Amino acid sequence: MARQVRELYVFASIAKKAGPRFVPAGLLTLTEDLGAGARSRELASRFSYGTRYLQRLEAIEIDPVSLSIPDRKAAIGQEFFPANGLEEFGGIRDAAPDAWGRRVIEARRRVPANSLAEADYLLQAGGDRVGALDIRADSTSPDSPSASDMRSLGYVLQAADRVDQGLPVPASLEDYLGAGPSAGGARPKASVRDDDGALWLAKFPARGDTLDVARAESCTLELARRCGLTVPEVKYQDIGGRPVMLIRRFDRYWAAAGQAPAAGTALHDTRPDGGLMEGRLAFVSGLTLVGCSEFESRTKGYHDLAHAIRQFAHPQSIRKDCEELFTRMVFNIFVSNDDDHLRNHGFVHSPHLAGWVLSPLYDVVPRPSLAYERMLHLQVGTEGKLASLDNAMTHFAAFTPERSRALALIRQVWGEVRQWRTCFEEFAANGKLIDQIGSAFRDLEDIASPALVAQIRKPD
Repeated sequence: MARQVRELYVFASIAKKAGPRFVPAGLLTLTEDLGAGARSRELASRFSYGTRYLQRLEAIEIDPVSLSIPDRKAAIGQEFFPANGLEEFGGIRDAAPDAWGRRVIEARRRVPANSLAEADYLLQAGGDRVGALDIRADSTSPDSPSASDMRSLGYVLQAADRVDQGLPVPASLEDYLGAGPSAGGARPKASVRDDDGALWLAKFPARGDTLDVARAESCTLELARRCGLTVPEVKYQDIGGRPVMLIRRFDRYWAAAGQAPAAGTALHDTRPDGGLMEGRLAFVSGLTLVGCSEFESRTKGYHDLAHAIRQFAHPQSIRKDCEELFTRMVFNIFVSNDDDHLRNHGFVHSPHLAGWVLSPLYDVVPRPSLAYERMLHLQVGTEGKLASLDNAMTHFAAFTPERSRALALIRQVWGEVRQWRTCFEEFAANGKLIDQIGSAFRDLEDIASPALVAQIRKPD
């Protein structure tokens, strides 16, 4: 087994008067063991911020847990290591391709699954990866945008299909794989730009799908919006008879050069316009903010995320973010979304507050089930992962000090979710999909004790 040491340059996009641009942020050193034909195991990571980066007023910490820089002078020349004995820096891990992106890179390189070094996956995720980082081989490497345009979506879908089926990708479609590695998760997807230049994530059907996942997710996100949750713009398209969901990339925004949009403006709703430039928001996942490994994450709960918010989010955003997180947990209980793991919760660095805030909602798909007792991925309360409102209420104080406020948030979600069929029909879900997915949606009496039902139904 060969040991390999690689030095990679981490770039960060920062706001400048002339417009956002990438600058070198620091040097990442990875030490990896390379096994024959198997995915390399990363043994160690270390990182040093660049002196010039630390001297920039616009510089943002790469990772609020392991790479925090409250004293920039003290950080000059300092070597950082991942917190809690982890092998990777969470903030850099979030800029790496996830399961689907790795498959695309492997298809492009024509190599077996999980056969590349972690450094290679980091380098090849492309310039349109999530967040405000880019990873490059040296300090003079150029920017590498990778998103296709919306008009070529059909070709991107064809290329993704070949990867999903494990088939060789024809030379005529290879260029369209460039949009794939920047996308996270395990299902086929790609980043694309619309005619105005706004960046979207296109989510494609996968092998084995038995229902229209694109329609189900787009309708569910609209339902979440009606429940008061923060949701980016979502579209549904039919591409050659294949369903595709498009969701605006919330880690991008549009503003005048060197400026943030006006206070109170939802950054994920800003659009390209004359004289505006695209800015990038630094992003970290809930996994990074909680400071644990993928293996440990299965033992974590929503209260751990709330605790992390209180530790690392901007003080002005803590109350709002904790209430929104509680509301998302309640929504997931009602719609049986058990894909609520820590990577499916995110945080962005707000230019309005100059601090970390909870990102908009993403990756919410109801899971039909006939089981009476259901579980979420994250722990809900003292009864573990049990998806019930009584269980959620056992930890309400982690999110809001007032029990009446927690009940009001549950009541807000219940008031909309009980009309889910109307919402789905308004957004063109057909009867077949509604029948297929109906068992995912829970009645209040199925997930709450009679005493709690009475309190939720009680008028304010």
